[in-house]
Amino acid sequence: MGIPVSLLRIRAFTFAVAAFGTVAFWAVGLPLPFLFGPMAACLVAALSGAKLAGFGQVTAAARTILGVAVGTSVTPEVMAEIPNMAASIALVPLYIAVIGLVGVPFFRKICGFDAVTAYYAAMPGGLQDMILFGKEAGGNARILSLIHATRVLVIVTVAPILLISIYGVGLSNPIGQPAADLPLGEMALMVGAAVVGWKGGERIGLFGASILGPLIVSAALTLGGFIHSRPPAEAILVAQFFIGVVIGVHYVGVTLRELRSVVLSGLAFMCMLAVLAACFAELVTLLGLAPSMEAFLAFAPGGQAEMTILAIVTGADLGFVIAHHLTRIVVVILGAPLVARLLRARR
Repeated sequence: MGIPVSLLRIRAFTFAVAAFGTVAFWAVGLPLPFLFGPMAACLVAALSGAKLAGFGQVTAAARTILGVAVGTSVTPEVMAEIPNMAASIALVPLYIAVIGLVGVPFFRKICGFDAVTAYYAAMPGGLQDMILFGKEAGGNARILSLIHATRVLVIVTVAPILLISIYGVGLSNPIGQPAADLPLGEMALMVGAAVVGWKGGERIGLFGASILGPLIVSAALTLGGFIHSRPPAEAILVAQFFIGVVIGVHYVGVTLRELRSVVLSGLAFMCMLAVLAACFAELVTLLGLAPSMEAFLAFAPGGQAEMTILAIVTGADLGFVIAHHLTRIVVVILGAPLVARLLRARR
């Protein structure tokens, strides 16, 4: 069956809103117009009651670009640095445990969420993963969607401000070479890595297949000497556009009551997360395990896609930053089924 005409119209309207936001941000000279423009425009439209819709598989395809961008950054030089990352990566499980010890009681006692929803709301995993796992475990999918969308929205909005004001970095690092300057053979390999990694990852049940699958395949091709550059700049801009749309669209249908209760709860929790992230980033910096900017990006509790974009545009050590976020996601996802069983047993 094809896509219903009504959905096509909503998606066309969503695209127009996102494109308007992109052009407006570009015209004013604001940073990251292809990310912040669609995000802001769709957020405003959603909160105004407009009907918007995500782009389904198109968005997943856009995420594969970021997976390839990370994978092609895994060079032999980066692999040689992995032992030096071990100490800071070892702090990630402790970081998650502390978040759980703070977040679960907050959502349970202060916000009045049930135990399952409180747990999955507190865990800083992937947005879609936490909603899916929480729903399967009996949690409130709507609350989880708004809490995690708020987490990602705040990180994406505040992190660039902190990077500019505290760390003194710009957001204008070249995101890649123009497509015209890259060998056609390498671009074909990147496309192949994206498709094979994505669909192959889905077939074997790999979590975050649209990013992690292409990352693995493209990293193997890079280490094998077949790829020597990141995806073209145009492709990364497309990925930014659809990631921005996804964040804004999550607020479609939000009610005033949800804004007052759920979204405000998410904002309050983000204040706690900010303190915890700052403490761990400072610890990593004081121990001499990483420069301060890399430590900040590595422990900022955003999504893989969003943190990949920020690491690229700031010129940070992409391998270091993403290694920590992948560890965080793996630890959260591996622990989710175990905690879900314990919660069911208690109920």
